[in-house]
Amino acid sequence: MLDSSGGIWLIGGTTESVTLANAIASRGMPCTVTVTTTAAKSLYPQTPNLRVRVGRLDTNELEQFLEKHGIVAILDASHPYAVEISQIAISAACARHIPYLRFERQQLNSQVSSELDNSPIIYLNSFQDLIAGNYLHHQRVLLTIGYKHLPLFRSWQDQSTLYARILPSVTAIDVAIASGFSPNRIIALRPPVPAELEKALWHHWDISVVVTKASGVAGGEDIKRTLANELGISLVIITRPVVDYPQQTSNVSVGLEFCDRYV
Repeated sequence: MLDSSGGIWLIGGTTESVTLANAIASRGMPCTVTVTTTAAKSLYPQTPNLRVRVGRLDTNELEQFLEKHGIVAILDASHPYAVEISQIAISAACARHIPYLRFERQQLNSQVSSELDNSPIIYLNSFQDLIAGNYLHHQRVLLTIGYKHLPLFRSWQDQSTLYARILPSVTAIDVAIASGFSPNRIIALRPPVPAELEKALWHHWDISVVVTKASGVAGGEDIKRTLANELGISLVIITRPVVDYPQQTSNVSVGLEFCDRYV
């Protein structure tokens, strides 16, 4: 069983965090993983030394969480767009002098795509830039951006034909429906989606614009970029938020060495 003698806080919710959790569990290190959904919890190993907490953590809850679980180091493997939890964790780490390491999934090289002649790939810094620009009007749009930003597109339901691909969870589906997506314009799939299926979906819905995040290979960004160039379909990529991480790595070995150092 876990005790309060000192453990790792692994901020999860990504495929990379599952890889790290399995490696940490195999080493017998005490570790608490945090995720936001019950579905995500099922992806992690069930071992005596590793527990998974489901639910959002805010600033008020964090102090009690750190004390309860005896956290001595923080390994942040959250999604690149989960800025809030990263900022909360960094602040807590600084205030309590807890070692913090960001595990950031590798980015794909945007320059390779943008240098292609007549590339249909567009990079934008925010969803606000997308909505303010003339990218979606009268288009058949596939949104592969998760469910949290779907409410931003509610007012576009009458101006474009919108489809949403989301994770297979009740919360995601409820948000999609509340954002104006009819059931026949929602598909629930866990990424990465194979290239053949991705291509078939674009053809089936006669998609003219795909909107995605710069989520790397784990999010299927590489497949979407390849298909966009192959099919000549516009691909709008929302770039990653800029966060000033104290230290970061994309190397699993470095992440595990960090854990070994403090546990």
